[in-house]
Amino acid sequence: MNDHYRTFFGLTKEPFATDIDCAQILKTPELLDVKVRFDYATRLGAVGVVTGEVGSGKSTAIRYALNTLHPSEYRSLYITASSGSIMEFYRQLKDALDIYLSTNSKAVMLKTIKQEIVNLVLEKKRKVILVVDEASLMRLEVFAELHTLCQFEQDAKPWLPMILVGQTSLVDKLTFRSSQPLASRVIAKCHLEGVDLTGMETYLRHHLAIAGVDRNLFDSPAVIAIHQGSGGLFRKANHLARGGLIAAAAEQSSLVCAEHIRLAATEIF
Repeated sequence: MNDHYRTFFGLTKEPFATDIDCAQILKTPELLDVKVRFDYATRLGAVGVVTGEVGSGKSTAIRYALNTLHPSEYRSLYITASSGSIMEFYRQLKDALDIYLSTNSKAVMLKTIKQEIVNLVLEKKRKVILVVDEASLMRLEVFAELHTLCQFEQDAKPWLPMILVGQTSLVDKLTFRSSQPLASRVIAKCHLEGVDLTGMETYLRHHLAIAGVDRNLFDSPAVIAIHQGSGGLFRKANHLARGGLIAAAAEQSSLVCAEHIRLAATEIF
């Protein structure tokens, strides 16, 4: 599909994109709730949990929260989890810390990682925060050992706050007995759901403005169709809205209607 629809509607950039500047992210009540809990867990050096359906805005909310941390004061470590072993997790964390170490010893790996965190905190006077995205993918054996990363000086120093981000199954995995040492450190959690119809209309207008259009290009039935078709989830709404614009431009229609959204829905899952 070409991008002639941008010219047709006078869009100055790709609409409903995910790579917008943090300053342009829509400050929804849900996003601000994530920020409050993120800050609370970070300040106390504890664990926070953010869950939500696919495309509900979890990663965007975390990106916004991370962006508010001053880079000279904080060292943020961001990992996208996998279904690998605890050693695979440690390797990811090692790379995030710019540690160059080749070893197959779990004990050596853990000791080296924790020593680097101690150096950052005590010598470089930096606060460290670990964000684990897609944490629901991790094996139970990883949950069983993850709390050891947070233990410094006989568990007296909260030097590594951790934010776990994932789908609803993340909470289920934290309820297992083997996950109890990590779950006991959770002091804040929130769950992102789809927005209501009013929130969706606000979201669509906001992203059109980012793309250079200060008028609403979607009629009311189209907004309802996007809301119903996406379940209020932002990622799917982005696809439907962009597809609707393409369909409308192909028909030389200056307004996107519900039929255009229906056509867009046939192209996505």
